[in-house]
Amino acid sequence: MANRGAPMDSPASPALTQQVVPEVPAYAKADGGRDPHKRFAWFARAVVVYTLAVILFGAAVRITDSGAGCGQHWPTCNGEVLHLPKSVATVIELTHRLTSGLSLVAVIALLIGAFRVYPRGHVVRASAVFSSVMIVVEALIGMVIVLMRWVVHDASFGRIFALPLHLVSTALLTAALTWCAYFATVPRATPIALPRAARTLLILAGIGVLLVSATGAVTALGDTVFPVQASGFAARLQEDQGLNAHILQRMRSIHPFVAVLVAAFVAYVAMLLPSYRATRDVRRASAALAVSIALQLCAGVFNIWLSAPGPMQVLHLLLANLVWIALIVLAAAMRQGDEPATSGL
Repeated sequence: MANRGAPMDSPASPALTQQVVPEVPAYAKADGGRDPHKRFAWFARAVVVYTLAVILFGAAVRITDSGAGCGQHWPTCNGEVLHLPKSVATVIELTHRLTSGLSLVAVIALLIGAFRVYPRGHVVRASAVFSSVMIVVEALIGMVIVLMRWVVHDASFGRIFALPLHLVSTALLTAALTWCAYFATVPRATPIALPRAARTLLILAGIGVLLVSATGAVTALGDTVFPVQASGFAARLQEDQGLNAHILQRMRSIHPFVAVLVAAFVAYVAMLLPSYRATRDVRRASAALAVSIALQLCAGVFNIWLSAPGPMQVLHLLLANLVWIALIVLAAAMRQGDEPATSGL
């Protein structure tokens, strides 16, 4: 018989109700129990959004002919460190310089945070370093443009070369920041190798988008310096290809054809890549890229139809950057080695 005096375990016994509490990681303890990776990821995404805003504001500087608002001076404005603007053009240009300077500060903060939060060899560190290099390159190109007076209505070959170079360097900066923000939520991220065919498709798509962006920069410059005067597509084409037409006018008809061809190829890549790695993130990035391409093509048609008004140029540039970011996110999703709890941007 059982011993009636022996205590019996009840459902409320500590032996049965004791729960195993997972140990908090060392890095979370040092940060008051909060995950620094998530905080860094939010900051990295904020830097991407802010950088995009600075890019769009730079287009507004060109459209409003405010590039010479601070004269032939850099980094000062009209030779003064603390300049009081006396014209709208100066206000716009000085504001753009200040916002660009804050972008530099944000990227440096991102670099410091990457080295404090992530271990050696992590992809976030490499992305932050490349972002820092590209933001310096951006500043140097901007300096040359100002000092050489490649602003306002200047149509020299130097400006025709510098503007696409400026845009490509901006695209590389945006790509590095997007890559950094994507992998920020993967504590031990090690990008995996891709099949050669998938890697080739991504590289060709990236080169194609950069080519379209470069021709688009030249086209936008032509729309600013030589606004469309004729009405109707045939009349515009005749005007741009006339005997007295400037090279910027002649090149204006190249961009739409290049854009359509590249858009078709990138859309094909977006549909094909999920067959190489059919994860949820890859499918979502592929769909986002396809939608952004469709919106960009529609915006391009309206931009031509409306003779490239300023607000339409800014919208066109915004969608171009979204196409580029979507392509970078797709590439990151394809190369994602670990599955994070919350991945992507």
